[in-house]
Amino acid sequence: MDASLHRGFERLVVGLNGIGTAWIFALMIIVNVDVLARFAFNSPIQGVTEIVELSIVGIVFLQISDAVRRGRLTRSDGLYRRFAARHPLAGEIAAIVFDLLGALFFVALLLGAVPRLIEAWERGYFAGNAGLFIVPVWPIRLILVIGCAVVTVQFLVLAAQHVSRFRSAGKS
Repeated sequence: MDASLHRGFERLVVGLNGIGTAWIFALMIIVNVDVLARFAFNSPIQGVTEIVELSIVGIVFLQISDAVRRGRLTRSDGLYRRFAARHPLAGEIAAIVFDLLGALFFVALLLGAVPRLIEAWERGYFAGNAGLFIVPVWPIRLILVIGCAVVTVQFLVLAAQHVSRFRSAGKS
């Protein structure tokens, strides 16, 4: 991947993470205002539960590619780091396999998510209770699709970096 394309992709990943962070902040405000309205006026804000439910999915898929990029995706690093320190070439191979399996997993999610996005768009699916509060579901499913695509590319970028390090280590 050339340097400008890599920087652009990195900006996309960081930008998605930033949107997720801002969303968390907005969600915090909504929940706190809802709690205050319940306590002070005995009148909750309609739809907060639905907003929180959908937001969790959206936030996760906005931020997961940055977690992968920074090496913060949950995995057992203790054993891997000791193994990679003792056997650097084998450690790079293990990292390549992990990254390719991660990409494959998110491709599988993507293949399942695209039809559900199309269905939600075409059929006008919504969450909530008609007459009280409804919100369309397709924007969250779109975020899921975008997040899966971006994290797949991020795993492939990392795999390519490990392949490059493997080749460099093999030559020395």
